[in-house]
Parts: sequence; structure tokens; C-alpha cells
Amino acid sequence: MPESWVNSAERIGSDLHLQLSGTGSRRAALSRAMRDAIRSGRLPPGTRLPPYRSLAADLGLARNTVADAYAELVAEGWLAARQGSGTRVAQRAEPLKPARVRGRAPRGPHHLTHNLRQGQPDAASFPRTAWLSSARRALAAAPNDAFGPGDPHGRPELRHALADYLARVRGVRTDPGRIVICSGFAHALRLLFGGALRGPLAVESYGLAFHRGLLDSASVRTVPLALDEHGARTEELPRSKGVRAVLLTPAHQFPTGGTLRPERRAAVVDWARRHGGLVLEDDYDGEFRYDRQPVGAVQGLDPDRVLYVGSVSKSLSPALRLGWMVLPDHLVDVVLAAKGEREGQTGVLDQLTLADFITSGAYDRHIRRMRQRYRHRRDRLVATLAERAPHIRVTGIAAGLHAVLRLSPGTERSVVKAATWQGLALDGLNDFRHPSATMPVADGLVIGYATPPEHAYGAALDALCRALPPVTAGG
Repeated sequence: MPESWVNSAERIGSDLHLQLSGTGSRRAALSRAMRDAIRSGRLPPGTRLPPYRSLAADLGLARNTVADAYAELVAEGWLAARQGSGTRVAQRAEPLKPARVRGRAPRGPHHLTHNLRQGQPDAASFPRTAWLSSARRALAAAPNDAFGPGDPHGRPELRHALADYLARVRGVRTDPGRIVICSGFAHALRLLFGGALRGPLAVESYGLAFHRGLLDSASVRTVPLALDEHGARTEELPRSKGVRAVLLTPAHQFPTGGTLRPERRAAVVDWARRHGGLVLEDDYDGEFRYDRQPVGAVQGLDPDRVLYVGSVSKSLSPALRLGWMVLPDHLVDVVLAAKGEREGQTGVLDQLTLADFITSGAYDRHIRRMRQRYRHRRDRLVATLAERAPHIRVTGIAAGLHAVLRLSPGTERSVVKAATWQGLALDGLNDFRHPSATMPVADGLVIGYATPPEHAYGAALDALCRALPPVTAGG
């Protein structure tokens, strides 16, 4: 059985864990254990080792055994011994190299230095000072039960704050009892289709493949619904056989950018009432509108037929992992059962902090500030393209954190490849197309103008313009 020991900190001033194992003499086992510790980096170059008398006492070995092991490792170059300064790990002893960085596979031969991918706000704009102030207040005021097992319903402080905020800003009709806290839209899908709902599900012909993958893993068949510049064509729902639920992004269709027009909003609610259906409303960036008044949530038309989902992923940061479902009353217990007896996804302290952030007015101030910043980013994108690529049409810009650049048919792949050669990360519009969609293919780019930090935005736009195709003769 392997022997291990952590030597006394009082004796040498630091801990040293060695595991003696394998066959052979005790000296060989000690030498092997020290080599392994040095190779792995646990004993980096320059580390001072305990005197051999101390280590011998700790390990229950003879002094000569430890002294011989030290001498062997000095001779091999693993250790260095100098009179008066003790024994240290030699500077030439190279520890194990760190694992290579793993992440998104590279999309081209060059390092991608510019980022215009959609999906995240400017990380440098996170309101650190205001968030810290809210965290301190929330921690000081937190009741003792906040430090126990988390309630899957979510903290009541946050649910009350959200009920007031969503009613005031998004026109949502609810009470705290109908709100269930989750970690974001993907978590909401897992909860809803892990037991509460069954397919098939109508979805917009363009959307996130990640969400379709989650539904597919839950054996939920998705039926694409055609869309145009006015959003999803909800009037086609009655012809979708077997469909009793539809997923929409009505305030700002993702990714094409259209807003669901009033008659289509009314049509989807009427369809849900007549067929006993359900509308899932993904309000992923509804607070960011620039050219007209915000469009209220569809949920306000019928809280018993529309399930509203929101999060702070676009307004604050996806790192917070905080979202919410505003549920029809008959689904609350079903979703809570799916979550289980304890909250396993969202931290209680973050919930309390967000509650204070909202009720103190800091959230409103942050949204107003970021709305101005992102509108400036959008205007700069449009102005740059008007000057340097006037043949490129920009759409979907009345709201949100991204725009769509329309391209000539058959050119999307080559432009995305050209962007990669410019060191620019971006997404092609057809990356979001449902594989079963029947509407005509439209080439384009989805440009996340909120993503780069302010100092890098100009360089990213320059790279974009270099990647775009030149104007064609007669174009």
C-alpha cells in the first residue's frame, strides 16, 4: 500500500507531500516520489527542501536513506545543494508543461484578433462598482435562510423586484408566485421540455442552432415557421399539424431583426386560445430599442397562454447565469418539480445582488447608459458601411446588439472566409437557418457590434470592410 506524508509546517515552514510507492528500496521510492513532484510542477525550481533529518523523521526513514536520496538527485541535476543555504530544486529542473488551451476550434489559418460575433454585450462595460455596492447591501441585509439550500422557485426578493420591473418596462402581467428563476434561456428549455411540455414545437426559420440541439436531445421535433421583415408568419400556425406550442422572438427576431407586427401578435394569441396552445416568448434583448418606443411583451396579451423568458445575458453579462421564466399558473408546479427540491443552477447571493441592483435603480441607469453606447456603435457601423461599402444593405438595426448585412446570393461563404483571413470572427446568416426551412435562402452576415471593447471597435470595422466584396460592375 502506498505511504504518504505531509511534513510538519512548523519544522520547515512549508508543507511537502510525498507518496512512496512501488517496488524496490525505500531510498528508490523516495527518489522516485521527489522526481514526480518536480516533473509535475508541485516542486518548482528554487523550492527549498526540508533538512534530510526533518524529512527522515516525518517519513519514518533512516537519516542516511534520505541523505542518499538527496545526493542521488543532486548528482542527476534534479536538486542543488549549497553550503549554508540548504537543498533546493535545481533551476534546470523543468516541470510538466501546462495543458494546451482548449476552446472554440480556429476557423482559419490566422489568429482571430477581432471579434464581431453576436451574442454578448461589451464585457468591459460591466458595472463593477454599482454591482459591488449592491452585493454589499444584499449581503448585509440577507436573512439567515438565504445561506441554506437554495429554493428552486428563486429568492422572493428577486421575484418581487422582477415582477415590478417587468410590468413597468416590458408590459408583463404577473405576480412573484408565477416567476421561477433559472440560469438563462437554455436552462429554461431544458426544464420545460424535460417534463413540462412535449413536442412538436414550431420555431422561427432562423434561430440558434444551440437551442435546436437542446430540443433535439429532448426528442422534440421542431417545425420551421416562415418569417419576413415583420417577424414570424404566425398566421401559418393553424396549418402546422400537431403543433401545440411555438417559440418566438417577437420584440427583435433573432437573428434577422424584424419586430412581430401587431396583427401577427394577435394571431398567435388567438391560435393558442383556440387550440389550447402555448407561446414561448424569448425576450432576449427587449430593453435595447433605438429608433422608436419599446415594444411590449406578447405575454401582456394573455398571461395564461404566453410563457415569457428573460435573462441578464445581454443586459449585464452571460457570466452571471441569471434568468427568469414568467409562467402560466398551471405550469409553475410542473416546472418546480422539474427543478427538484434544491436550486442547483443559480447562486443565492447573485440573486440577492440582482434584486438590490434592480430596486436601487442601478439596473435602469445601466440600461440607459448601454442603450446610448450601443446606439452609437450601431450608428458608427452604418456610417462606416455607407462610406466604404455603400452597396451593402444593413437591416435589423432598430433594436438589439447586432445587425444583418445582406450579401449577394452565393457569396456568404467566401466573405466569411475572407473575414477569417483578416483575423475577424463573425457569423454567416445561414449558420442560423433551420435545416428544414423552405423559405428562400438569403446570404448575409450577422454582426455583433456590442461585442468588442471600445478601443478595438474601429479596428474590427476596418477588418470587416476589407473582407466585404467590392461593388460589382453596374451594381
